[in-house]
Amino acid sequence: MTVYLVGAGPGDPGLLTVRGAALLRRAEVVVYDRLASPALLALAPAGAELITAGKAPGQVDLTQEQINAVLVEKGATGRAVVRLKGGDPFVFGRGGEEAEALAAAGIRFEVVPGITSSIGAPAYAGIPVTHRGVSTHFTVVTGHEDPAKDRTDVDWAALAKTGGTLVVLMGAGHLPEIAPRLIDGGLPASTPVAAVRNGTRPNQITVRTTLGEAASAGIKAPSAIVIGEVAALDLSWFESRPLFGKSVVVTRAREQASALRARLEELGAEVLELPSIEIEAVDVTVPDLSGYEWLVFTSPNGVGAFFERGLAPSGRDSRALGGLRVAAIGPGTARELATHGITVDLVPERFVAESLLEAFPAPSAAGAKVLLARAEQARDVLPEGLGERGYTVEVLPVYRTVAATPDPLAVERVRAGEVDALTFTSSSTVTNLLDLLGAVPDPQPLVVSIGPVTSATAVERGLRVDAEADPHTIEGLIETLLSALPERLRRS
Repeated sequence: MTVYLVGAGPGDPGLLTVRGAALLRRAEVVVYDRLASPALLALAPAGAELITAGKAPGQVDLTQEQINAVLVEKGATGRAVVRLKGGDPFVFGRGGEEAEALAAAGIRFEVVPGITSSIGAPAYAGIPVTHRGVSTHFTVVTGHEDPAKDRTDVDWAALAKTGGTLVVLMGAGHLPEIAPRLIDGGLPASTPVAAVRNGTRPNQITVRTTLGEAASAGIKAPSAIVIGEVAALDLSWFESRPLFGKSVVVTRAREQASALRARLEELGAEVLELPSIEIEAVDVTVPDLSGYEWLVFTSPNGVGAFFERGLAPSGRDSRALGGLRVAAIGPGTARELATHGITVDLVPERFVAESLLEAFPAPSAAGAKVLLARAEQARDVLPEGLGERGYTVEVLPVYRTVAATPDPLAVERVRAGEVDALTFTSSSTVTNLLDLLGAVPDPQPLVVSIGPVTSATAVERGLRVDAEADPHTIEGLIETLLSALPERLRRS
């Protein structure tokens, strides 16, 4: 079996290569760095062994020699081993040492390059390391050499004379020595400097200064430090996104959260996926549909369960709905039905049960039958209301929601009010999250609800609802958050 030295990139999980993602998805052992994104670790199979090899200033989980030994030991077992390294394995990543150790032990290895922070971090800060008419070349150098050496391999005076762009990695703590050496070597004290801390991550911070002022500019690790005229360029795009620097909690079930999370991250938010519920399958037995006039779905979850665990095992497909009229409580549910070849006959103007009742036509005959596919536990507004209209309603439970077990560190951040916004997409997400927290967060972040029913539950549980989505969809929730969050921050 092969040990894979995979470059994870500088922080943004979207910068992982296709090859790297494929290897993580089938890894049996993952040895990862301190800066590896949790989203990347989540790509590994549930049963994979995760070993932290993180190294931070003043804190070492494993020494480099121990990391080498772990890779050799795990590689010798024949399991699929991924060594997940920040940036690129061969750019100040000590991947060469790990490859040497594996080769000496006779263990096959493969190197999967990653985007180095020396290029990725400046790019996310809007700084091109080369630019026509400004810089035709760039040099990457470490600002933190092996302290055991009795010499330095970096000739700072020579680097000052090379021109172009100088990118210093791991040099934040040594700027008081580096800057004067570069100035003594001939670089003007007025030379622009930009330090990109936590580059490509939601908490990225760019400090712009000059070489003469760099040592006192408050530059902290981990930073990629760009020195040269290109550092004066500000082609900002990452930090100028509308939700950049804001932390937003997504409480949807894991099965539903990915699209919402992806959209919020595109807008610049740090997303804490804190699912308060999980979708759990139930046994679904779909009856003979020929005797029903209407089939009603209240969520995309219900649609998937109905077709995949109800119709499919019995050998039926969407043709079984041929004589039925179909209603969906919202456009998301209608879109999910469309993936099964079903065009809905009724979607209410407002995406709540009460609005569906208002739009529902009278039965063609007394006692006409309606099959309602929904969660095991749900409000009785629809079955009771349709019964009062003269329909005979049968409820078909197709899934249930149960409390989830979220990340405890994320829970503590929410409990302490250390996030900017909470989003709720159903009453159950409100109930389960507050049961998990034990109390309303103090201070309470901005609360955005998907609709009136969810808002009512939030208010009953002591939350202040700051904004409600209109329309009551995920798209509406995002648009409402975009307008409400900046307004809230201006007020505070």
